[in-house]
Amino acid sequence: RDALKLAQLLRAGLLTEVAPPTSQEEAVRDLCRAREAALGDLNRYKNRLTKMLLRQGIVYRDGRQAWTLRHRCWLSRVTFENETERLIFEDYRLAIEQLEARLQGLQAALEALAQQEPYRQAVGWLCCLRGVKTLTAMTLLSELHGFRRFTSARQLMGYLGLVTSVHASADTMHRGRITKAGNTHVRRILVETAWNYLRRPGVSPALRRRRQGQPAWVVAVADKAQLRLHRRFLALTRRGKPYSKAVVAVARELVGFIWALLYRDTAAPVA
Repeated sequence: RDALKLAQLLRAGLLTEVAPPTSQEEAVRDLCRAREAALGDLNRYKNRLTKMLLRQGIVYRDGRQAWTLRHRCWLSRVTFENETERLIFEDYRLAIEQLEARLQGLQAALEALAQQEPYRQAVGWLCCLRGVKTLTAMTLLSELHGFRRFTSARQLMGYLGLVTSVHASADTMHRGRITKAGNTHVRRILVETAWNYLRRPGVSPALRRRRQGQPAWVVAVADKAQLRLHRRFLALTRRGKPYSKAVVAVARELVGFIWALLYRDTAAPVA
């Protein structure tokens, strides 16, 4: 009886296909998420230390940026009259040092995996895009395992929750906010990457190095993405769209270029 019901649902197209990761894919995904969690913990401890100093009226004025070598030297010279405050301050500093060491170890492991199969080729292609480096590429590949199950860019956009919701009634149709369905890790990474396309198109020395040895068609797709996404950003903001909404629209179109890179070759290593 159950088998018959499943067969009827399959025939009606009411079953949703799932693609569970292999043990290796799951391990790499967990490594990416561990690195993301460590980065979040590090930022939280840095904020706690900064807020503690502000409460004590201690402000860094020797430079513009925090957590540079100069800023860290300044932190080592900070003193407190209250012994308890000093203990808390030193505890925060120790936690930051430990988290930075953890983060470096996790990032080194991901960098090493990115040079191995089946990730090496796909990582190289993705890194031709502006704003995409090795760690971002590895996060995308590990979260979107079995990439070739997405037969269109639109399908991938929907999976990531970057398409607008639709409310239909009779002859009227209203499009609302994005659905935010699917993978939140990838959606956050894409939105962060999309901010890079606010700047004027160009090839920095670092991007030029990442493109060395990559196929000409991959570089051409990446260049096309730069031009199109920058123009899209400008068009939306000039029409009065808030930057927060414009960047989501750009992230949605960026998904199309990522799909074009990874789906084109039937031998794509993430298939």
